[in-house]
Amino acid sequence: MLEAQSPALVASFARLLAEAPSLDEVLSRMALLLRDAIPFEQLHVLRLDRAESVTLYVVRASGELEVTGHLIGDAGTPAADPRDGDERSKVICTVKRGARVQGAVWLTSSEPNAFNEQHEELLEMVADLLAMALYHDSIRTTDSRRRDRIDALVRLLHTVAESLDIRLVFPQISDVVRDVLPHDVLALTAWAEDGLSFRVYALAGAEAPDEAFWAPTLLTPEDRVLLHRNSYIIHDVNSEIAAETVRGRLLRIVGARSALRVAIPLGSGVFGSLFFLAREPGRFSDDDVDFARQVADHLALALSHQRLAEAARRDAEARETAARLEAQVATLRRELEARTGERRVVGHSRQWQDVLAQAARVAQTETTVLLTGESGTGKEVIARFLHHASRRSQGPFVAINCAALPDQLLESELFGYERGAFTGAVAAKPGRIEIANGGVLFLDEVGEMAPQVQAKLLRVLEEREFLRLGGTRLQRADIRVIAATNRDLHAAMKRGDFREDLYYRLGVFEIALPPLRDRLDDVIELADMFLDEIGETVGRPAAGIEREAKNQLLAYPWPGNVRELRNAIERAVILADGGFIRSEHLPVSATRPRPSTDASSVDAPFPAGGVNLEAIERSLVIKALAQARHNKTRAATLLGLTRAQLYSRIEKYGLADTES
Repeated sequence: MLEAQSPALVASFARLLAEAPSLDEVLSRMALLLRDAIPFEQLHVLRLDRAESVTLYVVRASGELEVTGHLIGDAGTPAADPRDGDERSKVICTVKRGARVQGAVWLTSSEPNAFNEQHEELLEMVADLLAMALYHDSIRTTDSRRRDRIDALVRLLHTVAESLDIRLVFPQISDVVRDVLPHDVLALTAWAEDGLSFRVYALAGAEAPDEAFWAPTLLTPEDRVLLHRNSYIIHDVNSEIAAETVRGRLLRIVGARSALRVAIPLGSGVFGSLFFLAREPGRFSDDDVDFARQVADHLALALSHQRLAEAARRDAEARETAARLEAQVATLRRELEARTGERRVVGHSRQWQDVLAQAARVAQTETTVLLTGESGTGKEVIARFLHHASRRSQGPFVAINCAALPDQLLESELFGYERGAFTGAVAAKPGRIEIANGGVLFLDEVGEMAPQVQAKLLRVLEEREFLRLGGTRLQRADIRVIAATNRDLHAAMKRGDFREDLYYRLGVFEIALPPLRDRLDDVIELADMFLDEIGETVGRPAAGIEREAKNQLLAYPWPGNVRELRNAIERAVILADGGFIRSEHLPVSATRPRPSTDASSVDAPFPAGGVNLEAIERSLVIKALAQARHNKTRAATLLGLTRAQLYSRIEKYGLADTES
């Protein structure tokens, strides 16, 4: 009888395959068709989804269907399914399409010897038709998943377009992708440029345990090897990834048991990695990799736009900062000129504007500033600029020239003294530090300070306290220190003339002032300013500067810098006597004569009676003072001395009275 029914059953199964919209309906109706031909209680269909997982369909004779998924090797796989505990009979066939095994189908019954060879033959025909059903269902599923994933990518584009910071929409990105690539946690990491470390950039589906979770982490050699792989799958974190590795630790922190990782390309390099994480093993397969890469490409596009936007924002901020600093410099320049009555912050050369920009940046802080540069470059001008632009602008500006005073006098001038501290101290006197309280103390020529004074100044900078000479009561020093020097302090430290610890206290923020010969664009502007200033103090101001004289000003190297330029203009104004300043009025030439070093002078024999070095030195000092018109700084420069050394020689040779 079964042989007569078989063709009709096969035909019914074929129609069923053509008509049924889903595999579930095919299996349910197949069970109803089979129950009249074969005495079974349950129909089982085992479908191999991929190498590590299967799907089990169990259909009762009534057509009721139950579907479960299993990982191969787990206790819940069909081989150990508790629902098979009451079976007494079973007939089973392999489901194959060509040479490829797709799964198995079997019938079970609680009655013994319920099945025979004819039942097995019919089930084999059913298995062939079932292979076609599984294949069709696979095609439908693949096509449906492809359409769903295309839709997901479209939604993903809209999601990432909502914000220029991908981190703000990362949870929404995870929600969009989860529908077509199921996962529990989505993580984005960013690599350092050197490839030696990375950090977690964004996270969805899990909470970071602490701030350290987001900190840069050094990669192990094993992890660095994986940087060069475009993608990989971890089926079971516990068995595949050692807990002591960086990946092992982070994956376990978020509770991941399986992972799919793809690289995030960006430009010519790689931004980082995109991790799809699941809290159960075996969640991901090779079929998921292509879609994961497409997601990574979309995120890479968003990150590229984000970087461009950040670069544009940084450029805009830089331009805004530059404009603000330029406006601040201009405002401070005008206010300083109005307050002092002098137009001394002059110059539009790039070098001078850089100096002013640095000064404007540090002015609002309490940072100690060290001004370096040749004599006459405008260090005190910048010091006053800093004071006026600072929060201490309402406080005093107290300047002291460390080179102009002997060591003991400098110490008493700085720290003050109590009555009876030394001979002649008939009354207590506050020092410059006390006078500058609440304001700025400007230490000019700080490189000339004696070692014992340096030690006391260091304590003021470190502890903000000091003692008057002869005093016992500590006093607080509420001051900001600005120091200036034309000496090479590094060379002075090597010679032991300047304390290294004091240098690092003073040079927290160093501003190097360019010599006038390096800012020739400012020479004429400075000359015009000095012309206006000096014209107000003489009877007949000069009418202007002739072109030839201007060319001469530009050709001169200005060893005395701005101070020398002012002196030259002042002399020329007097000589011009109300007319235009011409070349002959200027005490400068395009080139400076150099000392003769010819062999004849070097090899000349000493006189028989020897030489008087002191007399020679005295005559050189007199000559330098005369040539510099008694400008001490310029005379010291001509002699290759510091101002302090020049003063000591003036006193030694009794030349003070010759200056008038």
